[in-house]
Amino acid sequence: MRVTLIDKPFYARVHDLWRYARFAMAREYVARDPRTGRPLNVSTRKRKRKGAKIESGPWMAIPHQAVIPLATGELDTQRVTWKEKYHYLEQIDGIKALSILSGALAHQGHQVLLDCLMDESPEIRSAALFALPVVAETCPDELFDHLSVLLDDKDGSVRTSASECLKRVAAIFPSATEITLSNELRHAVRSRRDAAFSGLGELCLTWPEVACDHLDELLQEENLELRRNAAALLRKVLSKGGAASWDLIGWALDDEDVETRRRAAKCLVPLAHKEYRIATILAERAILDRDSKVMLSAIKCIETLDTDHGRARELVLAGCSHKHANVRLACVKILPRLMGDEILRNHCDALLREEKDPRVIKELREMSIDLQIQGTEEQKNRFLAPAPAVPQIDREVAESQGHTVGMEELEPPKKKDTSSRHG
Repeated sequence: MRVTLIDKPFYARVHDLWRYARFAMAREYVARDPRTGRPLNVSTRKRKRKGAKIESGPWMAIPHQAVIPLATGELDTQRVTWKEKYHYLEQIDGIKALSILSGALAHQGHQVLLDCLMDESPEIRSAALFALPVVAETCPDELFDHLSVLLDDKDGSVRTSASECLKRVAAIFPSATEITLSNELRHAVRSRRDAAFSGLGELCLTWPEVACDHLDELLQEENLELRRNAAALLRKVLSKGGAASWDLIGWALDDEDVETRRRAAKCLVPLAHKEYRIATILAERAILDRDSKVMLSAIKCIETLDTDHGRARELVLAGCSHKHANVRLACVKILPRLMGDEILRNHCDALLREEKDPRVIKELREMSIDLQIQGTEEQKNRFLAPAPAVPQIDREVAESQGHTVGMEELEPPKKKDTSSRHG
């Protein structure tokens, strides 16, 4: 059954409670690796609900009993002391102060806020949007319906305030703002899209599973900017997004737009620290990309992986013969981690026969030289072992027989006889 606009606030609250309970129960169980017994990226800490940030100002010093009269206009001004200074506050400040109310006053303030959201004055509507995120934590009824309407307000300042309000509430009320946020992410006005993407960035940290749904849809859009912005947010959902985030990175790496692939490839290194097997699979795909920046991101990922065994070692060896010089240079620098000295020198000699790039040639030559034999005198001396120490008893026996142990002391230079020169 389709949810109507009137029923949506109640449905949104129930859906949020159901979602929170489902994930809270899932965290009771900790999956462990059968070989090591260590947890598999599952935290036992419960997620803390993120509250709206409150911007401080003189209106916070208004007495609670005076907030509603000042917000409704019954009280013209209210004098307060804020940071050791006197301030005379008016109706706009009273509307902002609706966010500091609690208990029964908060419910009365909610009704006042609804009236302010429909007021004829743009300044009053903007002030009401300022207080909306905090008031919604106590009484969300109908507030998000008004927010979706004010995003298309006839006044530009109100539309800006509504975009800022959506950016603040998207991470706190993901279900109530899901459709509104989805529409704003695709809006024709750039400032509104930017505000919506800022809110989506915060949503990636608080509700990554919901953010993954938005990113999934954005990565399928024909608009290049939407796909690029979505790919730039993949790193934020990586830590808590789970398998859904891995799929999103894989899809973005297959995108036809090179910038989208570059932004997705930047997720490979942090992914290698969490899921090295998934990172190996994605790096194997990215290293075959036709763009050099995507390849280099894949190589950086491989450097993070365990190159002693498996597919990562094969990728490095194959990359040493890649058609792009930057890729060959990056792979050559990893070779000392894969091979012993003698095998490394032989492999470098073989690569030098076909290498044309001067940077790669210089790196290979440095690795192919046996410093113990072909190095300078100083480099050869580094491989010389010091003479073993003479035992103390042998030293005493030798000295008793008039012999010296170790380096012989040089005789002090003789002084020249200058007496005959001066007569």
